[in-house]
Amino acid sequence: MNNNKPLFIASFMTLIAAGVGFGIRTKVLDYWGAQYGFTKFELGTITGGGLVGFGIVILLASLITDNVGYKPILLLAFILHVLSALITFAATPVFEAAGKGATYWCLYVGMFMFAVANGLCEAVINPLVATLYPHKKTHYLNILHAGWPGGLIIGGIVAAIYANMKESTEWLRWEIPMAVFLIPTLIYGYIVIKQKFPLSEAKSAGVSFGQMLMTFASPLLIFLLLLQACVGYVELGTDSWIASITESILEGQGEGQGLYLFIYASSIMFVLRFFAGPIVEKINPLGLLCISACFGAVGLYMIGTFEAAIYIWLAMTVYSLGKTFLWPTMLGVVGERFPKGGALTMGAMGGIGMLSAGLLGGPGIGYNQDYYATQKLESLSPDAYERYSAAEEKGFLFLPEIKGLNGQKVDVLKNDGEELDKAVAQLKAEGKTNENIETLNQWWQGAEEYAKEDQPEVKEAGIYGGRMALICTAFVPLFMAFGYLILVIYFYSKGGYKAEVLHGEEPVGEHYTGGVEGPVE
Repeated sequence: MNNNKPLFIASFMTLIAAGVGFGIRTKVLDYWGAQYGFTKFELGTITGGGLVGFGIVILLASLITDNVGYKPILLLAFILHVLSALITFAATPVFEAAGKGATYWCLYVGMFMFAVANGLCEAVINPLVATLYPHKKTHYLNILHAGWPGGLIIGGIVAAIYANMKESTEWLRWEIPMAVFLIPTLIYGYIVIKQKFPLSEAKSAGVSFGQMLMTFASPLLIFLLLLQACVGYVELGTDSWIASITESILEGQGEGQGLYLFIYASSIMFVLRFFAGPIVEKINPLGLLCISACFGAVGLYMIGTFEAAIYIWLAMTVYSLGKTFLWPTMLGVVGERFPKGGALTMGAMGGIGMLSAGLLGGPGIGYNQDYYATQKLESLSPDAYERYSAAEEKGFLFLPEIKGLNGQKVDVLKNDGEELDKAVAQLKAEGKTNENIETLNQWWQGAEEYAKEDQPEVKEAGIYGGRMALICTAFVPLFMAFGYLILVIYFYSKGGYKAEVLHGEEPVGEHYTGGVEGPVE
């Protein structure tokens, strides 16, 4: 019995779950900064930690996927997705009981566990889909990865509804929209429990683990891994921040435009990934990657420099066209050129991309925002910088340590202390104490008299920091474009790009396809 369809749906739903969680988190980050007092760098580290976990797990799980099988790994992922929700939702009680430091680790661990679950899924679904559809790997991997922007769209819409309702609905906490990712999680979990899974393409063909490892001796694969690290930085690293940055850039030109832009960009990705097959037939995958990287570089630079809303929307269109095909097409190229690598090479690609996004992309773009924002605010008003800077200096890699802007203080300034006054009044009415609120209120008593002078300067500094972070990031896809051009020239000199097949013949018949009569788990 052919069960390709339900297995593909389950794989698709794992990416929907990941995208929903990621999409909602892009908006929730603002509330975490305001509620718990995190800087941009700290928020970037929390989200980055999740991506690091994602990357490590993909690498480790890919070592055993072909032997352990697809089903046990997906079942473990399902359990961890559910547990991650419970830990993340404990953040507010932990903050009230133990303060900011403990809350940071609660969110970090929750995001890390969520990412571990995503990593286990990613280690399975790419080689699984390559096994299910061996004739059109690039095409179906692009369709599969339409699940990611599909989840981002759902998450973005939920986040937009939440943001609009939160002002008038005090009981609506950020934990409620975050829980939406559990819906696709339950769907894929149900399918995984019921269905039988095929053996991997490599295992069915009798490829040994040693032969899989030998694929990493290829300079071509090493170069592709380097480019995939850049893909992770520019796609997922930027996605962590793009809604927040564009929201600040367009403040005053329409409420919630940053989130709407995020949904719009995700919609472009979702639709176009269904048409990767026809596009690849016109130009080979490497040509598509080269063009995509060029669009990505131009789009990011445009977002960082344009002012008017209509031009920002145009810039976001260009950027979205650029990043749409990068990740799944890279997986397709590796699947086509290194089929003997099985889950190992697929996992290495996903793992390197996620590690780069987590260790470099999320924190790096957050650091750049802090760095340029502090430079700007210090030049505008050293006194304002002292009032709104964080207590501790933080560095990134070899870059200098800086005191970024405290998100909680900036939020108090933004709403003229109204929310803080409400929190203080509520504590008095209930006869309770809260060290964080009391400390913040004490600070505000001294800062309030300068608020009118500080507001435009702090706002300008934040926007400048976001713009410069995107302009710096634009150099990454520019480097990628040169890399892909080198590969295009290399394959042209070899007679053109061609997919490799196991045993030197086209994979036909039931032996290589999943969900059919033949070897199953």
